[in-house]
Amino acid sequence: MDQKQEKQDNGARAWWVNCAAAHDGSYREDKELAEIDAMEDAIGRLDEQATAIRRLITRFEACYHEADKEAERIAEAIGAGRCPPESNERPPERRRQLENCHRILSRWCEDPDVRGMDLDVGGAPADELVGFIGRPSPLKTWQVQRIIDRVGEDLDPGRSYHRMELDVDGYGERAAQPAGEHYKDNAEFLKQTRGTIIRYTEDGREAEISLAMAVDLLMPCHWDFVGYLVIILKAVGGDLHPAAPLAYCAVNVRLSPLCPRLRTISNTLRSFWKGESGQDTDSGILACLGVPNPVKRWLAASLDKTIRLQLDS
Repeated sequence: MDQKQEKQDNGARAWWVNCAAAHDGSYREDKELAEIDAMEDAIGRLDEQATAIRRLITRFEACYHEADKEAERIAEAIGAGRCPPESNERPPERRRQLENCHRILSRWCEDPDVRGMDLDVGGAPADELVGFIGRPSPLKTWQVQRIIDRVGEDLDPGRSYHRMELDVDGYGERAAQPAGEHYKDNAEFLKQTRGTIIRYTEDGREAEISLAMAVDLLMPCHWDFVGYLVIILKAVGGDLHPAAPLAYCAVNVRLSPLCPRLRTISNTLRSFWKGESGQDTDSGILACLGVPNPVKRWLAASLDKTIRLQLDS
């Protein structure tokens, strides 16, 4: 992809697809975005490695549970001028959490009276988790099975989770099958799950989400997977007003404990691409970025801006 790359409807370059400014119309009003795009144009045709690194930036999500490590990895790639080897393996601790979640909820479905499981999900004991569900019912069992399916899909790509309300797939594309179509034989359970509304706050404003959508959006890579799981299980049990903040995808991302580190990384990248000294920077990252050149400056600016747009959206 070069500077003639495909544009989105509002004029944003496809590189910025993971940034809210590329969708809400503010792209045209952001002078810094225009400056960064002009840096790309001045480079001319991008080589294979520069294109690959920019794609890593386009895939970056601040809500990822290892977003700080990912940002550091991309900064190292910018400095080295090449992409590092990639692994499809989920980090061991998160995989253990997913496996335990699947085991705990599967055992509850088999025997709702089960207790004493020597398992936890990110420090939340099994007995506490199943306790949130309350007294069993056919509806609750069906809803918990959907959570099991959602987690199971991420443990085994061969399994499929069928969305209840979200009409896009895992890549944000329109799903091949309408949401809920798979559950025609359980239409009443689906209706009740869609009608179960969780009320929470987002940046101090009242908001709501259906239990069906909440399960659809249970992301195994999210920084608050455990907290979000607890809120969903409590909603199955009838508690629809969570005391804890509800964080999913980019919603309430400012609550992530990784934000301060991401700010430091962003400050460091900005210091590098602007050629100015800045506060709260990381000397190690500056060292790995090496000597500035047009491609490095453009990539560093792109990652810096991506982080800031995601944290400030």
